[in-house]
Amino acid sequence: QVQLVESGGGSVQPGGSLRLSCAASGIAVNDQFMEWYRQGPGKQREFIAQITVGGVAIYIDSVKGRFTISRDDAKNTVHLQMNSLKPEDTAVYYCRAGYSLWGQGTQVTVSS
Repeated sequence: QVQLVESGGGSVQPGGSLRLSCAASGIAVNDQFMEWYRQGPGKQREFIAQITVGGVAIYIDSVKGRFTISRDDAKNTVHLQMNSLKPEDTAVYYCRAGYSLWGQGTQVTVSS
């Protein structure tokens, strides 16, 4: 079965950290680009980070220096390390493989 399963979301105070994981089955995460998106309350889904097949990481400006995307080929998993979280980072976070395969999402809530 081809699927992506996100995990690691939760509630955290501003300034805190979370590490999201995207476990793939039926595909190899090092065989295509992998991305993280998020959709905040009342907002459109937005791209936040990508890791290319060659391992190059790309970020939107609002998360640069705070978020890190990485890939564990042995575990066929992609991670998103999120530090210095802000209330505006509150969203459902989605993993995407290539152009069409999405995970179900994981909720991240940043609030005091």
